[in-house]
Amino acid sequence: MKSFEELGLQDNILQAIKELGYENPMPVQEAVIPYLLGGDNDVVALAQTGTGKTAAFGIPLLQKLDPYEEYTQSLILCPTRELCLQIADDLKDYAKYIPNARILAVYGGASIKNQISALQKGVQIIVATPGRLLDLMRRGLVDLSHVHSVVMDEADEMLNMGFSEDIDAILDAVPEQRSILLFSATMPDEIEKISLKYMQNPREIIIGKKNESTASVRHICYTVQAKEKYQTLKRIVDFYPRIYGIIFCRTKAETQEISDKLIKDGYNVDALHGDLSQVQRDYVMQRFRLHNIQLLVATDVAARGIDVDDLTHIINYTLPDENEVYNHRSGRTGRAGKTGISIAIINMRETHRIRAIERSIGKTFEVGKIPTGKEICSKQIFNLMDRIEKTEVVEEDIADLLPSVYKKLEWIDKEELLKRIVTMEFNRIISYYQENEDFEAANEKLAQKYVEVPVQPGFSKLFINLGKMDGLSPKNLLSLINDCVKGEVEVGRIDIFTRYTLFDVACESAKVVTEELGTLKMRGRKIRVNPATEEQITRGAKAKNDAFKKKESRKKDRRGRK
Repeated sequence: MKSFEELGLQDNILQAIKELGYENPMPVQEAVIPYLLGGDNDVVALAQTGTGKTAAFGIPLLQKLDPYEEYTQSLILCPTRELCLQIADDLKDYAKYIPNARILAVYGGASIKNQISALQKGVQIIVATPGRLLDLMRRGLVDLSHVHSVVMDEADEMLNMGFSEDIDAILDAVPEQRSILLFSATMPDEIEKISLKYMQNPREIIIGKKNESTASVRHICYTVQAKEKYQTLKRIVDFYPRIYGIIFCRTKAETQEISDKLIKDGYNVDALHGDLSQVQRDYVMQRFRLHNIQLLVATDVAARGIDVDDLTHIINYTLPDENEVYNHRSGRTGRAGKTGISIAIINMRETHRIRAIERSIGKTFEVGKIPTGKEICSKQIFNLMDRIEKTEVVEEDIADLLPSVYKKLEWIDKEELLKRIVTMEFNRIISYYQENEDFEAANEKLAQKYVEVPVQPGFSKLFINLGKMDGLSPKNLLSLINDCVKGEVEVGRIDIFTRYTLFDVACESAKVVTEELGTLKMRGRKIRVNPATEEQITRGAKAKNDAFKKKESRKKDRRGRK
């Protein structure tokens, strides 16, 4: 690993980042900084949020800055006010020892007069949201004719928010001889179009894999009846007493509804959505960053630009319409070297969406089992004991109370006192969940009722008369397809049973796979491949269901023996 000194940084920047606690460059910084310092190069960098992107593009811009010229030299575009302010603040920290460096955040929802006043004094780096920047450009208050570098941070987010035309108008106003630095967590088609239209031989720098979810994030899926989603949400939150995260909803109305219900039920939450004023949004975000709010219920649009490193959980109360949006949601946890959990609460009809997301992120969801009342109770009591153990006692504050407390409880020894504290907390928690036993029974029944073998969108499900008894494994099946079928074949879900296998292939490849594999023999037996019938799919579901029941039965037996 290289040091920042080896990347070729100036002493004044090195001093500033050293004071910020930067020791060694992160992978995206090590890859991007030397390349950008080497000339006016175009870059498409794919990296998850929280990987150090701001320093990766910000430090080279500052090193190229001429602090004695007042015209705008660099432009940074980002999707939200929150991200705009964060980037501007970070750049000001990096530029602490650069004389006369002037950096301005330009965004909607704030006084345009103050921004105009700052622009008239001369600004070398503008960090802006597209809408407000275009407004100032149309008023003739922003001159981009000397800009040599344009950064688009979270470009995929800007396109998802409908800024495509605004970006076109802004890029048309900067000189043809400029470098464009495009940073994105995913690589949708629209990003490639921008690259082809405005960039010259861009270097693609990928940290991780394209469209890959953060490596340190677990993905868990809870499948429940639609009417039980809210009860499931509460159980999940109760099962993680120290949860600090975001609950994502699809609409503003749903966001406010879920927030109101959680507040009424005693949870420490607040809502963030587009119907709030900018002052209200700032207040909520400030409380959330200070951990005065444990959970934030938010829409995707309102949550964009939130940059909090220590989120423990992301909960998808409703799945987003696009797989890339799920990727952005889950990427907000598991950052800065920490682990995180991304949870999806779905109904049975949404199972196919989970399979599509799995293909997008390159990971498999764990099957979540809804916590029982006793399991939640155990977690909550342990958390209480932990809080008691870590409580710092300041005797002066409670000195007047202690004599009467000692006198009141002098007849109870330590062991009995602890028993009573645990019992009191246990009764409080378990009494609530005993009222919801029907919910537990219904979901246990749902889990055992049916295990799907779904058909993925864009795929055809095929049957092959080889199974576990033939020694077939997913790896063997893929090798068979690769060896016998010309061209690339996209293979999806594979379910291997005792005597046969059901597997998904892309629709355009189904016919050729069926024909080519159908000509083979194995140990003298003709291989039969055909589009899976409803009867075969149902039989497969029943086999998985029987296996699931046996597994659960063995678990219960083991618990009984203990």
